[in-house]
Amino acid sequence: MSNRSVSIDRAAFPFVAIAAVPMVLAAVWAPWWVTAILAALPIAIALFFRDPERTSPRDWASVLAPADGQVMHAGDASAEETPPGRWLQITIFLSVLDVHINRTPVSGVVTRVDYHPGTFRPAYRHDAFKNERSEIWVDHDGVPVVSRQIVGMLARRVVCRVKPGDALSAGERIGLMKFGSRMDVFVPASSRLQVRVGEQVTAGVTVIASLEPAAK
Repeated sequence: MSNRSVSIDRAAFPFVAIAAVPMVLAAVWAPWWVTAILAALPIAIALFFRDPERTSPRDWASVLAPADGQVMHAGDASAEETPPGRWLQITIFLSVLDVHINRTPVSGVVTRVDYHPGTFRPAYRHDAFKNERSEIWVDHDGVPVVSRQIVGMLARRVVCRVKPGDALSAGERIGLMKFGSRMDVFVPASSRLQVRVGEQVTAGVTVIASLEPAAK
């Protein structure tokens, strides 16, 4: 289940190009050491958009972490921020040092993708669920699982690359969030949580919950 190779997501290219302008100018007009220092910025931005290859577990009941980061909440969903119904909620905070590629926590068919404009509060705040966000509903053999991409104070854009009708495999890439953010996962209340607050999780690899089959 280890990472095999790392590429750079295509969303990085415009940011890297802009950040490289001072380096290019310095290469023409400034000493070599100035160019070397300025090269650190486009390199750092490129690393933010790194996209490692990962091998995901294929157990039907396993719900995988949709993002790298630290678990902020694992338990009953807050009535204020939950989708309609009874859910358990896992919230993952992504620092600027974490991989920001998001992955689907389960296999299945995308039934809804809802975009909500909002504020840009720091992602670690309890009211960050009011921030700009995308909500992705997946039907996993009759069991609904909801992933919510939430931007933070620095992350000003959600990139969601799936749409209703798409068939996904567990751990498949679904998008990313730019420059620090948060991700919520909602699973049915009958599920069993497999992580605790404070744990570090890896997208597409760490099992964060176990599902019960849909009632027939």
